[in-house]
Amino acid sequence: MSKKSSRGKGGRPSGRPPMGGGMDMQRMMLEAQKMQQKLAEAQEGLGDVVVEGSAGGGMVKVKVSGDLEIQELVIDPEAVDPDDVEMLQDMVVAAVNEGLRAAQELADSRISAATGGLNIPGLM
Repeated sequence: MSKKSSRGKGGRPSGRPPMGGGMDMQRMMLEAQKMQQKLAEAQEGLGDVVVEGSAGGGMVKVKVSGDLEIQELVIDPEAVDPDDVEMLQDMVVAAVNEGLRAAQELADSRISAATGGLNIPGLM
C-alpha cells in the first residue's frame, strides 16, 4: 500500500496558491505609505478649518475647528434673560453639540477620502 501525497504540482501542498503569485509586497507597502501620507495631510489641515453651530434661531453661535477645538462662542444679548438662565444654558449646549457634530463629520469625510473609504479601526 502506498500513501497518497497531499502535495500538488511542483511539490507544493495542494490547496495553497503559489508563492509570489498575485501579492506584490513592495507595491502594497508603497500604497500603504501613500495612504499614511494622505491621512497625515488630512488630519493636519483639520485645525485650519472652522465650522459653525447655532441654537435659538442664531442667538447662540459657536465656531469649532476641525480638530474639535472651540474657537468662538457668541451670545446675542437678547438671549440673556436673568429670569431664564436655563434656556440660555440649553442653547449654549445645543450650539456646542451642533458645532462638534459638524466638525466630526468634516474630520470623518477628510479621513475617509484619505483612506480611500477604508474603515481603519481607531481613526474614525
